[in-house]
Amino acid sequence: MDALILFLKRDRRKDISTTDFTLSNWSTLDQVGKQWITATGNDVTPDLGIGAWLPHLPSIDVWLTADENDLHQVVHLLPTLDWTPKELLGVRLILAPKNIEQLYKEFQEAYNSARNAESASSKSESLLSLWPHSMRDFLDQKLHSQFEVQCYILDPSQCKDPVQGVATPQPLPQGSVPLNRNPFEGLIKVDVITAQRGFSDPKTEDGSRSGFASLSTQLRRYYSMHLDPSEMPDKSDIEALEAIEEAKMVFNDQLKTSFEPAIGELEGLNYPGFSDPRISITSQIDPRDSLDQDATVKYELPGTESLYLPEKYNGLGYQNLISMVFSLIRFRDEWMQVGKAVKNQDTNDAAIEPLHIVLVEEPEAHLHAQVQQVFIKKAYKVLREHTELGSSLYSTQLIVSTHSSHIAYEIDFSCLRYFRREPTAKQGQVPTATVVNLSRTFGENDETSKFADRYLRTTHCDLFFADAAILVEGSAERMLLPHFVRKNFPNLNQSYISLLEIGGAHAHRLRPLIESLGLLSLIITDLDSIQENGTARARPERGKGYRTGNNTLKDWVPERSLLDDLLELSDDQKKSANGLVRVAYQCPITMEFKEGEDKDEAIPYTFEDSLALSNLALLRGFKKPVGLLKKLQAALNKDSLDDACKNMFCNLEKGSKAEMALELLYRSEPNELKPPDYIENGLKWLEGKLDERKLEVISTESAEVNDA
Repeated sequence: MDALILFLKRDRRKDISTTDFTLSNWSTLDQVGKQWITATGNDVTPDLGIGAWLPHLPSIDVWLTADENDLHQVVHLLPTLDWTPKELLGVRLILAPKNIEQLYKEFQEAYNSARNAESASSKSESLLSLWPHSMRDFLDQKLHSQFEVQCYILDPSQCKDPVQGVATPQPLPQGSVPLNRNPFEGLIKVDVITAQRGFSDPKTEDGSRSGFASLSTQLRRYYSMHLDPSEMPDKSDIEALEAIEEAKMVFNDQLKTSFEPAIGELEGLNYPGFSDPRISITSQIDPRDSLDQDATVKYELPGTESLYLPEKYNGLGYQNLISMVFSLIRFRDEWMQVGKAVKNQDTNDAAIEPLHIVLVEEPEAHLHAQVQQVFIKKAYKVLREHTELGSSLYSTQLIVSTHSSHIAYEIDFSCLRYFRREPTAKQGQVPTATVVNLSRTFGENDETSKFADRYLRTTHCDLFFADAAILVEGSAERMLLPHFVRKNFPNLNQSYISLLEIGGAHAHRLRPLIESLGLLSLIITDLDSIQENGTARARPERGKGYRTGNNTLKDWVPERSLLDDLLELSDDQKKSANGLVRVAYQCPITMEFKEGEDKDEAIPYTFEDSLALSNLALLRGFKKPVGLLKKLQAALNKDSLDDACKNMFCNLEKGSKAEMALELLYRSEPNELKPPDYIENGLKWLEGKLDERKLEVISTESAEVNDA
């Protein structure tokens, strides 16, 4: 959002600073500075080409589509005379040196002067440290005198990556010449509602310039621009102007009468004298002044006619909502030149830009969930509420940045763009992000995309904002898993984990989304063993030729169907090829079913019998259990492990598994309940992967400090 604001709004380009450069790029740019100094000292010709700079400078690529009717507006952006309508038009805006020879000269002079001054110190170990020490140090002070935003036309044929089908930055051709004009003048109008309204933000404009202000302030601005009858009046303003003038005359007569005794006293002091001007009091009535008060906007209490509260007494969230919506109204009417705005335009600037871009940063600030949803549902409609906007001549693009699952919940998948964090390739490199166009995630509008969209709408889309996801089979796992995490995995408990309950028959339907997001995911599912020649349930046993009916295990991870194969897989073989997804399912348990007997192997069928076999003593000790828990206890009291497994297999289809989980929480302390091994191993893997990512960030930050 900052990049769009700083590059597309010309009056904001002066706010670009050295901190807007990708941090890891400074090591390369500092090497350019060192090469310049070294080359000069050794009488070697320094490299003054721009090629070493371009890949490391802040830039954005803007792509437009246009048809034949738009040709007159984009003719200066055509890459070749062979361009055809509907073909993309691209422009790169890049912060680049104005004159690289001048940059070299001034940097060299400043650097050498500082080093010479330091060496002239009389102390053997001088503590003198003078500016600049590096190219970064030099540009911290000289960026805007040495750099400017330059604009280059791009080649549409290189816009699409043939493999990914997404826009990727292309190298500028050798000898590219920047445009000598603003490429988007008359094409794009940009308006912004900044984030952290009322708080400190280094990129936020002050209240006089930003889109956000109190409603009374915005009303005053709107009146001045669109409604003020004294600005270029026409017939519709005559009645208002006459009323203002009549009020002014009455008020002036009242002032003259009221001040006459006081002014008479001044005349008794021989003032004014013979040649001094006399005192005359007249009023200047300006309707804008009446709006210049904090109490101008009031809220009437429902059901009353005379009880009001000042604007500042309304809840902060509703103030924010009202002010943002009114900002959108003002942006739209300024764009469409409603009322007086069209008369205030210079003749040369009277044309309306065909594209209106409105940037809204994190509208969820101070808004509770329902109001967030109201705003995002209404915002675009407000921006298009004008008679001229029914045609295709004018387009509005509303871009909202958010961390709110409630806002994402209200938006269609085709409108979402997700910033996916990419791991670093080497130590010291700053992590980057790629933008995922979620409209392409599920392909065509098939059953899978419909399911994913409907399912995520029931979970409020927190999947988009999580550090990792855990997909579980049923309600019992969903209820007990947070307790396992809280008591046994403290580091995992500190992470933002999205826990989704989705059956084994459907988890694989989220595969396109999870892989697109690059989201670290643990899938806790069931073996769902079935007989070799059919779909009938079968108690898991080795050597029977049984298969799994679980689509996740068959089609996603680990892509195995035979039960014997699944039981023999190592933990490393239960991960996806990219290492971001791991599956956890029931594994054989070797245990001593009764004290003093030999250990035997059991293969659980579901989470519930796995939990029971992992907590023998606890479940056997419950007094008067009910429901499914009673049946599990009865099975655990059978004579043999095999009989217990058969009994649980037969009874697990009946009874409420959610009720069983609630009974366990009621009857036992969470730390007494041991998670089954397959779940514990899966959670250990997830915790380890998250710890790796944290260490990666820490090592990157350490390297950045060392580079600095």
